Parts: sequence; C-alpha cells; structure tokens
Amino acid sequence: MKFATFLIAGCVWAQADIATPRTDANSMKAHQQLLEKAKQGGIDVYFEGDSITRRWGATDYPNLLAHWKQNFFGWNAADFGWGADRVENILWRLENGELDGVNPKVIVLLGGTNNTNNDSAESITRGLTKVVRVMREKAPNAVIILTAIFPRFDNATAMPIINAVNQELAKLADGKTIRFLNVNAKLTDPAMLNADKLHPALPGYQVWADGLRPIFTELLGPPSATDHAPPPTGDPSAAR
Repeated sequence: MKFATFLIAGCVWAQADIATPRTDANSMKAHQQLLEKAKQGGIDVYFEGDSITRRWGATDYPNLLAHWKQNFFGWNAADFGWGADRVENILWRLENGELDGVNPKVIVLLGGTNNTNNDSAESITRGLTKVVRVMREKAPNAVIILTAIFPRFDNATAMPIINAVNQELAKLADGKTIRFLNVNAKLTDPAMLNADKLHPALPGYQVWADGLRPIFTELLGPPSATDHAPPPTGDPSAAR
C-alpha cells in the first residue's frame, strides 16, 4: 500500500485524505474487534470518530457508557470510534471493512481533532470530505450527521483551523442526506470538559446528545423499548 506524506515540524504525517492504518498491535486488535462488531448487524445508528466519540460508548468508560445508554438506547446505536485516530486512520478503517454490510440508517461522524495540531484546514477538510464520500458509497441510504470539530481549549492555536474546517464542513450539508450539527457555542463553559481541556465531561456529551436526539427522532421515530445493536466494546489493552 502506498502512502503520500509531508513533513511538518520535523515529523512525517500521512495526508488526511490518504487512507493510513495504525500499525501498533493494540490498534490493529481494535480494528479486528470492530470488524466483528460490524458483522453482528442490528445497527441503525453508527457513530464514527476518534477518542471523543469512542469514550462515549466504550466499556472502559462505564460512566460515559451509562450516559450513552440513557440517551440512545432503543435507537440501536453502536460506537466505532477509536482513540487517537486521525482522519486518515478513520478513512483506512472505513475502507477496510468496518462499515461493510452494516447498512445503518444514520451515521454520526466527529473526526479531525487529532489533525488540528499539525495539519492545515485544507488537508483536514479534504480528508473529511473523502470520509463522507466513502460512507456514502458503503451506506448509500444512510443520513450522515457531520458534527463540527469541538473546540480545543488545550491548544488555542488549533482554534483557527477548527473554525475554518467547520465552515467548510457546513457547506457539505444538503439538509437531507447530509446534516451539519454544530454545538460548539454551548461548549464554552469549562465545566463541559475534562481536566485535559479536550475531551468532554458528561455535561459536554449531554450537549452533543441534545443536538442529536431531535434528529434521530425525526429520522427514526422515538426510541424503542428494546435495542438490538451489538454489545459495546472497549480498548483491547484495558482487558489485559
């Protein structure tokens, strides 16, 4: 497999629109775990992203998982986020089976946060645009909810990039098959975030849920009393 790379601040990064795998053993094990999860079916709402997405529905964050269930049980939602993923890593996972045959009705995407330390807004936008294109190819009947990259209060220099990317992401939305959700105006209170000033705390996740739930209700109806999504997974290293 051939990858294009570029040099920033002495580090070589893969371009955001060139699918690039995470080759560490734990990430590859997580990929296999998520492939198995995808094969189980029963998924109407498919969440994709990095650690901000992953933590919400993962077994190794029980408080966040309980909150996830409170908000989404009955909509058959499954979490496919993986911590520390950059856009190009998300793209690789999608191109290598994690969405194959799932056929969700709704896809929620929040990615790009880990690119904002090094990549340009143009590169991140190209990558996320390609992620959306692959999602559309593999799940043509799904409505994609493209979530604005959340603010980064751990790195003020990233904010101009985040704002620029979000402006471009909004242009991808047609209001029907691709929706754009931006809840950043409600994430300015430090209480919304963990001490790392990056990952949401429960109030921050509730803000995101409050933005998603009306869309889910519009597209799927009210949540059912039962749920047939596959069981949640977690970081493989947490089980060792």
